[in-house]
Amino acid sequence: MIAARPVRTPPRADVRRRLGVILGLSCGAGVAVQARINGDLGDRLNDGIAAAVISFGSGLVVLLIACCCSGRMRAGLGAIRRAVRTGPLRWWQLLGGLCGAFFVATQGLSVATIGVTAFTIAVVAGQLTSGLVVDRLGVGPAGVTLVTPVRFGAAALAIGAVGIAALGRSGGASGTAGGAAYLLIVLPALAGLGLAWQQAVNGRIGTVGGPLSATTINFAAGTAGLLVVEVVQIARIGWPTRFPTEPWLYAGGVIGVFFIAVAALIVRWIGVLVFGLTSVSGQLAASVILDVVLSAGPGLSAGAVIGCALTLVAAAIAVFRKPESASRPERA
Repeated sequence: MIAARPVRTPPRADVRRRLGVILGLSCGAGVAVQARINGDLGDRLNDGIAAAVISFGSGLVVLLIACCCSGRMRAGLGAIRRAVRTGPLRWWQLLGGLCGAFFVATQGLSVATIGVTAFTIAVVAGQLTSGLVVDRLGVGPAGVTLVTPVRFGAAALAIGAVGIAALGRSGGASGTAGGAAYLLIVLPALAGLGLAWQQAVNGRIGTVGGPLSATTINFAAGTAGLLVVEVVQIARIGWPTRFPTEPWLYAGGVIGVFFIAVAALIVRWIGVLVFGLTSVSGQLAASVILDVVLSAGPGLSAGAVIGCALTLVAAAIAVFRKPESASRPERA
């Protein structure tokens, strides 16, 4: 009698990688929606920083309520505190939320002017550039990932797409308007530089205290940083006098909680660069839909469409090429 051959199941790492890609796409779509919400809120308030404070602050409130109800979250925060005291974590690794705060602030400052698609493509430039460096230095929990020609080429292609999007956005403008378009597309590019580092250090914190505890630390640091900036802003122009009444304009913080928590979980599975590329793919797909369906604002330009397509190609190149690790990743 011939014994039946056992059914082979995919290795755990491959399953996590596929799931990480799917979740990364979902995160990206959520970030595009968040960008639109915070951009509209900043435009209504005439204060992008105030919109960022509301977004981060509401997310922090949600997390603190969850912490009061969850013994696991409180235990995770205690583990993080002990890890900082004894050495596995460094105090500066708790400051990733400052990069997220700057990212959310740029949403409120620029999305209403340049559109969700151009904003997203600009973020890609900084995110992919720093993603290469962060992965190579092993800042994230996935360990050191080598900068191969394929990975470098994918990042360079996406960065080139930003230039095309920027030219398309300001091509019809001149003088002050053209300069403002370039400036506003540089802001999200700078924010993208910090996102890869934020995701890497949050992933480190998540391995110690869990993704929700890492997210709470992230939102606490970001809210504190934004409040300092907003105090200066209020002293200069005053607090907004009218607040919009549409509830959806205040949902950005909840979306941010989802994004940061999932990022802290899956960045250890697929690495910082691949997570950045998959989330960017989701952002681009959702941002094009938003700019077409919700026609308020600048809408789509030919440059933004071409840049979007090039960025998706770059994402596909990096995602479907298995990374080469120089060291073993840390165990989850």
